[in-house]
Amino acid sequence: MDNKRKYSNYPEKIHSWGRISLVLAILLFMSYPLFTSLIFDVWPDGAVIFQGLLAVAPVFWTVGIIEAFTFSPMLGSGGSYLGFVTGNLTAMKVPAALRAMQIAGVEPNTEEGEVVSTVAIAVSSIVTTLILVLGIVLLNILSPILESATLAPAFANVLPALFGGLAIVFLAKNWKIAVAPLVLMLTLFLIQPSLSSAVSILIPISVAVTVGVSRIMYKKKII
Repeated sequence: MDNKRKYSNYPEKIHSWGRISLVLAILLFMSYPLFTSLIFDVWPDGAVIFQGLLAVAPVFWTVGIIEAFTFSPMLGSGGSYLGFVTGNLTAMKVPAALRAMQIAGVEPNTEEGEVVSTVAIAVSSIVTTLILVLGIVLLNILSPILESATLAPAFANVLPALFGGLAIVFLAKNWKIAVAPLVLMLTLFLIQPSLSSAVSILIPISVAVTVGVSRIMYKKKII
């Protein structure tokens, strides 16, 4: 009974602290350019900033909204707040959370999945931060190695490798669900190879297509 009562307060606390963390993150993101301008008395041209925002902001706003609706059901409230504050969801946080839930044998959008997802994203964020600190400290030593032509193909395929490893596991469960998004993405990339740079937009589109086609297949008793 006590455990149930504790968990009943968990979502409320998560949303409270989540909203606080998001507001603080936004203020911190804005504080650096603001304080830099104040300290050095150098202010950017408003017209130039507006032109730059006009070119990129609509894309980022669209992707952000799509990612919120796509990833939140997978990560749960705690994982979503933590993931969106720390960033790098597509390449790091979402794969880490999904893999952790799979290892733990829990499903997304459940109480257990919520806890496992939040812990996985927290650990991923800590590890990422530690690696970044080490990278900064050892930058002069590591730069020639990381920028070498030998490692260039590996860095270009980090994201496909992450999702490829996850895909094999989920494809083994029900390969029919993967046919529609696989055909769609292959067709798009064959027609327009440059779309590989629009991963953040294509992943939510692929998710929407997968859900839609899967629902149709379920109704027709194909899966």
